[in-house]
Amino acid sequence: MAHVGEPVNRYDEDSIGVRPNRANSRRRSKDRPDFSQADIGQVVTVDRGRITCVYPLGVPHEQQTTVIAVKARELGRKGAVVGDRVRLVGDLSGTVDTLARLVEILDRDTVLMRTADDSDPVERVIVANADQMAIVVAAANPEPRIGLIDRALVAAFEAGLEALLIITKVDVASATPIIDNYSTMDLNFIEVNQKTGAGIDAVRDALHDRITVFIGHSGVGKSTLVNSLVPDAHRTTGDVNDVTGRGKHTSTSAIALPLPQDTGWVIDTPGIRSFGLAHVNPSDIIESFPELVDGANDCPRACTHVNDVGGSPPDCALDAWATSGHAGDSGLARLESLRRLLVALHTPSS
Repeated sequence: MAHVGEPVNRYDEDSIGVRPNRANSRRRSKDRPDFSQADIGQVVTVDRGRITCVYPLGVPHEQQTTVIAVKARELGRKGAVVGDRVRLVGDLSGTVDTLARLVEILDRDTVLMRTADDSDPVERVIVANADQMAIVVAAANPEPRIGLIDRALVAAFEAGLEALLIITKVDVASATPIIDNYSTMDLNFIEVNQKTGAGIDAVRDALHDRITVFIGHSGVGKSTLVNSLVPDAHRTTGDVNDVTGRGKHTSTSAIALPLPQDTGWVIDTPGIRSFGLAHVNPSDIIESFPELVDGANDCPRACTHVNDVGGSPPDCALDAWATSGHAGDSGLARLESLRRLLVALHTPSS
């Protein structure tokens, strides 16, 4: 019996829980589920943990079923992105209020990435398994930004994608200045007049049997173009702000849309303000400027092709190459673009 003022001990030694020893614990099985025969689908959009997929692959779009899936716990923090090929189990009926389970993300053939800026260490995967990038730029309203085109071309080269340059709003301004800037590149150009529809068929032909990701600033007519190619897409379109000259964001997430009477896909992405290239090795940047590559062969060893202020370092051979005409009429402009990118990638953000 406890004395007055002493704490009352409600527990004795027999009350202490003892952790069971290994002999008494249930052994964890080394066997893991085998999903090698599970159905393979493709991710078409991702929204707050719900992953929309179509399956099976290799059949016409009209014969595919659309299912909503959630990621299996076994995948950990590995996330699925638009274009991923995945294995699915569970309810694959596609009926309302049913969920499948995404159990495996298959190896990616290509990965298109960008960073928030040129110093951001976090790489953001835009899309997987695309084989073509369509860079959409307006001839005017908003004004074309060569810097974005250059960055997108670098990202396409890094990811192993073919590049296609689509110039919209040619009824407002001429596309010639943009085309001239890239005339020495092996780059496919398509001019689109969205008022008359001229050029839409050429775009459709270029996308045939391809997985094409669309990249562009807000307001350039990207969603309008997608709606012309995929009438059932119903992508929201927006106007250009009269004060800032920039487009208003309409698309909020990437989505893969099947081309009618075709096996190809269009992946529409939200309009972007910037295209960071922190994931790209600066020494590889020049490979995206094929008209300058041969000129760099005469540069001294370890030449960076740029100084701290964007000019020419000592003995860099690219200036003579660009002015000699070897890089075409736009050689100096292309060299300026190269150096602008190199300075941005070498300059830490403040």
